[in-house]
Amino acid sequence: MKYIFEVTIKPGFQPEDYADAWVRASTLIQQAPGARGTELHRSLRDPDKLIAIAHWDSKAARDAMEDTPNPAVEEIIRGAAHCCEIRFVGEFDEPEWVVMPPAKK
Repeated sequence: MKYIFEVTIKPGFQPEDYADAWVRASTLIQQAPGARGTELHRSLRDPDKLIAIAHWDSKAARDAMEDTPNPAVEEIIRGAAHCCEIRFVGEFDEPEWVVMPPAKK
């Protein structure tokens, strides 16, 4: 499963302001069973737009983590709220198959 979020940095702040909080929260979240890693990407067209992608074994694993929230994670997220707006884009199942072009030789 992939959970995708769009992050918009508010005026007067830098993406690095959010990235610091994101790393701290992600480090804690990744300790949950079923967590497979996270990524944070900056838009090429708008440096104040970021995409956060969280990888999980299953929706059930992600839901279990959400059902027992970590107070430290909640505090980090609250602390970063002043510098950004976060919009949940959606949750996406892993594809049954992936088509990729051949590798360069």
